[in-house]
Amino acid sequence: MNNPYPIWEDLRTRCPVAHTDRYGGAWFPATHELVSRVAKDTENFTSRSVVMSNLRPTDEDLPAPIGIAPPITSDPPFHAIARRLVLPAFAPGVVNALEPQIRALCNRLLDDMGDAAVVNGGTQFAQYIPVGVIQQMLGFPLEDIEMFLQIVIDVLDSIDSTAEDRQATADKNRAYFEKQIQDHVDNPRDDFTTYLLNAEIAGGKLELDHVIGTMVLTLVAGIDTTWSAISSSLWHLAQNPDDLARLVNEPELMDVAVEEFLRFYAPVTMARLVAKDHDFNGCPMKKDDWVLLGFPAANRDPEVFEDADKFIIDRRENRHVAFGLGIHRCAGSNLARLELKVAIQEFIKRYPTFTLENPSEVTFSPGQVRGARNLPIRVK
Repeated sequence: MNNPYPIWEDLRTRCPVAHTDRYGGAWFPATHELVSRVAKDTENFTSRSVVMSNLRPTDEDLPAPIGIAPPITSDPPFHAIARRLVLPAFAPGVVNALEPQIRALCNRLLDDMGDAAVVNGGTQFAQYIPVGVIQQMLGFPLEDIEMFLQIVIDVLDSIDSTAEDRQATADKNRAYFEKQIQDHVDNPRDDFTTYLLNAEIAGGKLELDHVIGTMVLTLVAGIDTTWSAISSSLWHLAQNPDDLARLVNEPELMDVAVEEFLRFYAPVTMARLVAKDHDFNGCPMKKDDWVLLGFPAANRDPEVFEDADKFIIDRRENRHVAFGLGIHRCAGSNLARLELKVAIQEFIKRYPTFTLENPSEVTFSPGQVRGARNLPIRVK
């Protein structure tokens, strides 16, 4: 997990569509062109399950046409309706208005570190920025933030769980969301949860499954991905003093640097299921095979990016795919960019020089969202 990049490079040159029999059969396209083809092909690949596991979802598991976490698990034509519903909450004007509270949150977290010589950039800082933002966005209790992290783990790290364990976890989490929904029914306020409860499709209110599914998506997609992007960026800066010095001394570089962090350390690999038997790039894909969309691998493709395996902090031509491709491109990309930018700005303002305390103690998350987790940083 600490260095998958040589493996991806080897696959690009020797086996651009790799296959494993694990998890009932899974494919991994490793080039930018092939990842793009899968991401944009909604006829041959379905999004009804975007997290690979040892189990395949049955039709009974998924409320049609919603999917378990709309719009990311919704296929056309319903996908367009579900996506259109959430876009206003992530519009640039709405997101930009959150900057003061994100900056204040970052500074509270930095204040909480006190005068320590060694801090943990992952567990003390990076993970709690998106948790705090999403908690306020949904209007959930502040004291439940540790539960939000557990829900993320439940969804993303349950790849080998039994059906019984998975159902028990789903029931527990659903009970929590139903409690929050009832609280918002009794006490409406200006947040995303109340927005979902008031939203309509074809003249009717959203089904409960739709509301809960979108809440789950907001938590999972809004927390782990941004947490991983922030922590990986700090991991890079802790090992590359020249890049750190440039950001400190040339703050105007921040916007392009954020894009390079996203390209170079893209956290998300998304899954699809093969919708029907077909041949893809010479490979006989079967219905319900998994396909992993390696956006991080696509971002290192030398056919698309000059010096693809070099981090260039002032890279100007940078059409990376960290936020995906096609109809499922991340709806929250504006928010993720802002959180990443503000987090780095405030961290390097507080600590203009820092290094890894012990590189061997750094750990990375397993599964489809990759980022530094334990990240000891010496700040003085």
